[in-house]
Amino acid sequence: MFITLLQANIALAFVWVGAILTSLTIHEFSHALVGKLRGDKTAEREGRLTLNPLSHIDPMGFLALLFLGFGWAKPVPFNPYNLKNPKWDSVAIALAGPISNVLVAMVAALLIRGLVGAQIVTTLNFLVVFLFLLILINLFLAFFNLIPVHPLDGSKLFFALFDAPRYANLRHSVATYGPQVLMIAVIISFVVPGFNVFGFVSTPAFATCDLLLGESCQGFFGAILQVL
Repeated sequence: MFITLLQANIALAFVWVGAILTSLTIHEFSHALVGKLRGDKTAEREGRLTLNPLSHIDPMGFLALLFLGFGWAKPVPFNPYNLKNPKWDSVAIALAGPISNVLVAMVAALLIRGLVGAQIVTTLNFLVVFLFLLILINLFLAFFNLIPVHPLDGSKLFFALFDAPRYANLRHSVATYGPQVLMIAVIISFVVPGFNVFGFVSTPAFATCDLLLGESCQGFFGAILQVL
């Protein structure tokens, strides 16, 4: 994404960087905040209860995100033994990230509708573009992180729901092969760009974006690339 935008418009590329930094920071901060609220101060002691992007960005993960389109931030630590209800508080901490992403997308959509509807700014104003990219990035982060594979957030919910002894083989299979399948999917997305292996993420993300804005987000993104 960054390389494509850099070739199309340098300013737009850096607006995208700002949007991704904002999104990742809020996502990780939300993990840390819920961890503290549920009784664990591990993340706070390690300086993660902050909105400073430098505290959350993994250099290699961020560079991979910029140049390969797939990356990661620093995981937020927590100690389940400090939680009031280790099983479900762990799930709450995990889901705080994707939920924060959805909330950010909703707020950004409301701001776009309000600013453009009141004719305070034009549709292709850089502020609107930044807010639009916030919507897309946050929705992609939300749906991607719900995949029930370690170390993604959805894995905590999956293992909490299937913690009964009769699901032991299922848990073992997901824990053993899930990350491998995810990595293979990432490699396929690089090797075969035309094949949307993550369609189960992009399709609901764009559909939700369309719903929030009341128009085609793919069309709007295409217009941004053509005009800016």
